[in-house]
Amino acid sequence: MSFLSISRRTRKTYFSEKVIASGVKAFTVYNRMLLPTVFKSVEEDCRHLKSAVQVWDVSVQRQVEIVGPDANKLVSIITPRSLQNLSSSKCMYIPMVNSRGGMINDPVLIKLSNDRYWVSISDSDVLLWIDGLAQGLGFNVEVFEPDVSTLAVQGPKALTLMERVFGSEITKLSFFGLGYYTFNNTKLLISKSGYSKQGGYEICVTGKQTGIMLWDALFEAGLDLNVRAGGPNLIERVESGLLSYGNDMTSDNTPFECGLGKYLPRVIDELCIGASILNKEDIKQPKQIIRSIAIDASNLPQCTEPWPLLFNKKSVGQITSASYSPDFNTTVAIGMVKMDFSEANTELFLEINEKPYLAMVKDRSFN
Repeated sequence: MSFLSISRRTRKTYFSEKVIASGVKAFTVYNRMLLPTVFKSVEEDCRHLKSAVQVWDVSVQRQVEIVGPDANKLVSIITPRSLQNLSSSKCMYIPMVNSRGGMINDPVLIKLSNDRYWVSISDSDVLLWIDGLAQGLGFNVEVFEPDVSTLAVQGPKALTLMERVFGSEITKLSFFGLGYYTFNNTKLLISKSGYSKQGGYEICVTGKQTGIMLWDALFEAGLDLNVRAGGPNLIERVESGLLSYGNDMTSDNTPFECGLGKYLPRVIDELCIGASILNKEDIKQPKQIIRSIAIDASNLPQCTEPWPLLFNKKSVGQITSASYSPDFNTTVAIGMVKMDFSEANTELFLEINEKPYLAMVKDRSFN
C-alpha cells in the first residue's frame, strides 16, 4: 500500500480536521491542497449523494482575485467567452485558453464589482498565468489568492438544508445565481452551483472561525436529512459528463474539442488570448471531440492512464475517466474520440490486460 507524504507544500484547509473526524478514507492533491475523495466507498458515497445531502470541503477550488482599474480588461482577454451577460448576481463558467487556443482551465468567473473579480479555478497554475499577463501587458491591477475557502452543499435535500441555515431568501436563487446571505452576522457569498448534477450550492467562506461554525451549523440543521461529509464523486461526475481538467482535457485541447463551443460566440473578440487560432474555421470544426461512453464491463481497473479506443484495431481515441455505475449497470466513461467515430451508438473497443471490451459512444451524458 502507498501513502501520501504530507508537508507544508500540501496545504490543509479550514475544514481538514472536520473532514478527518468525519471518517475520510482518501484524499487527492488539488491546487496543492487536500481534497477528500472517499468516505464510505465510492459506490456508497454516490448512492448517498443522490438521495440525501452532503457537505463538501472544496477549499481546493481556489480564488484568483483580480482587482484594480484594468480588472475588466484583463478578465476579458483570458477567455474566449463573451462576458456581456456577466453580472454581480450571476456567475459564469468560462473556458480559459493559451495563445495556441489550448485549454488551461475551466473556472467559474465571479464579478464582485466593476473593478474586482474572482476566478474560481480547477487544478492548474492560473494565478501565475494571470499575473504574468497582467505584468507583461502593463495592466493596472493586483492579482493574488485571497483567504477564501469554499464549502459545497450538494444533493436533492440541499435546498432544504440551506433554507434552514440561511432563510427562505436562498430559495429564490436561480441556477448559477449569486448573492450575499447572512450567517452569524456575517455576509457570505453563495452561488447555486457545484460539481455534481444533484443540485446544490457553493458558499465562499472567509475566516476559519466562521467556516467551522458554519460546518457545525449545517450538520446540526441537517441531522434528520441524513447529512454527511462528502466530496466530488467519480461515479456521479462521469455519469453526469462533468469534465475534469488535467484528466479529460489539457492544454493540448481546444474548447471545441472539449464540447465547449456552445459557450463561445461565432466570432471571438481578437483581444482575447488565442482568438486568432480559435476563429479559424478548421479549428471550429475539430477532428476529435469529448463524448460519454458506455463500456460493457464491471470490473475494470482504475483508469489512471488513458485507455486507447480502437476501431478495426486502429486507435481512434482514448478513455480518460471511467468507473462502474451500479445505477446504469455498466462502466460509464468519458473519452476523446475522432469525429468520424463520435456518432451515438458507434461501437468501439478497448483492450485492457489483453482482454477486449465493447465501448459504445453515447449522444449525451448518462444523467
